[in-house]
Amino acid sequence: MFNSLSDRLTATFKNLRGKGRLTEADVDATVREIRRALLDADVAVPVVREFTGRVRERALGAEVSGALNPSQQIVKIVNEELVEILGGETRRIRLAKTGPTVIMLAGLQGAGKTTLAGKLSKWLKAQGHSPILVACDLQRPNAVTQLQVVGQRAGVPVFAPHPGASSTELDHPAGDPVAVARAGVEEAKRTLHDVVIVDTAGRTGVDAEMMEQARQIRRAIVPNEVLFVVDSMIGQDAVNTAMAFDEGVNFTGIVLSKLDGDARGGAALSVASVTGKPVMFASTGEGLDDFELFHPDRMASRILDMGDVLTLIEQAEKSWDKDEAARMAKKFADQEDFTLDDFLSQMQQIRNMGSMKKMLMMMPGAQNIRQQLEQFDEREIDRVEAIVRSMTPHERVAPKIINGSRRARIAKGSGVHVSEVNGLLERFAQAQKMMKKMAAGGGMPGMPGMPGMGGGGGARKSAKSAPKKKARSGNPAKAAQELREAESRRANAAKALPTGAAFGQQDADFDPSQLNLPKGFDKFLGGSK
Repeated sequence: MFNSLSDRLTATFKNLRGKGRLTEADVDATVREIRRALLDADVAVPVVREFTGRVRERALGAEVSGALNPSQQIVKIVNEELVEILGGETRRIRLAKTGPTVIMLAGLQGAGKTTLAGKLSKWLKAQGHSPILVACDLQRPNAVTQLQVVGQRAGVPVFAPHPGASSTELDHPAGDPVAVARAGVEEAKRTLHDVVIVDTAGRTGVDAEMMEQARQIRRAIVPNEVLFVVDSMIGQDAVNTAMAFDEGVNFTGIVLSKLDGDARGGAALSVASVTGKPVMFASTGEGLDDFELFHPDRMASRILDMGDVLTLIEQAEKSWDKDEAARMAKKFADQEDFTLDDFLSQMQQIRNMGSMKKMLMMMPGAQNIRQQLEQFDEREIDRVEAIVRSMTPHERVAPKIINGSRRARIAKGSGVHVSEVNGLLERFAQAQKMMKKMAAGGGMPGMPGMPGMGGGGGARKSAKSAPKKKARSGNPAKAAQELREAESRRANAAKALPTGAAFGQQDADFDPSQLNLPKGFDKFLGGSK
């Protein structure tokens, strides 16, 4: 979503590198490029004007002029201002103290409310809640059926007493959405569900009838949260729609849908700032698991190509098999061989975390290799699994026995070329060497001076670079002469050194006060006359 904006901002900051001091002209040129980048990303003009004004004011202030690295300070300022316009702090759902927590979804037709209802319900279920979906979109054909299918996939019950409108009865919806919403909350109380998610109808545009229906539903169920679902791909029009919905239903939070699209992403940077309401969730794909809590600071880091390692860690913790991790840790502790079965197990663990492209794009500096990441084939892990499963158990434990005929058999069994089998075995051999070094030394290989990091290669390198001692002569008379000369040099050097304090014997004429040292420093040198 923010690829174009990230590229523009990264290129702008590169022009500042290496400058020990920034002039007003440098700041103005940087702010001008930031303004162009934001406008090209479809950010609302008032938001751009306010954002660049604050950045310029801070950039010309003392915090940049007194900084050791002004260019990095500018990046820090832009990052902080981005966090501010994205909402400032992470906002979570306010749960009801008594009774079920009622969440109402509102937005235009096509924004993705129904799919998002399923994603939100699955996310809440994973948090330990017991949600129920209520189908109040009785006007769009098959909207109720769609919610039922989504609820079934999410493993969440759906309250749908009316089938909704059919394709032949668009002007005569079956049932009253206000009554369905009220009955849905009562059903949740009766069945002891602690969260109610109400899916309401949308329109292709903002109109009075839709707003009045949404207001009636809001008054009937008194929701704890009203979430406005906005399509991240509609550009600056998202601001007008958000303001209309805020006036109509007074929503409490924003959900950005279709954040994985290829649009310019201005809606995400505009809606929260204009309405003053926080962005609470983001939908990042078509799957029900492509849904996450919105963190303004992490999104700002993604935009500035500084990565989102915290989200990556959370995904790993959520999907990583702790028993498998403990087994591998024990294997390292016992210094057992890393086998192809272990290699396959680790690959499957990575696949369970989700899309490799999305994970790699969360790494700092990922924008620099975006083209390579876009060409990455997600099915590569499936091919690796097919190759390994085509091997015999003995071959997986002892891959060195895999000769040419075995490789041909494995390639045929897995449906790949022999070259792919060769490539996998080469990569595995490298991984196995690295694992052996880690198990032997307790650290990553290749780093000098650390346990397990090259076996003290740094010390050996230092020893090689140190000057060699001059060999002593084999002539006894000449050797005795060299020894006397060496002792004489040491004696002369000892006389030349001041001694008696931190730096040795103090010279008779030495006065530390003549050096203009800090107060009290003369005591360190042994005191002044």
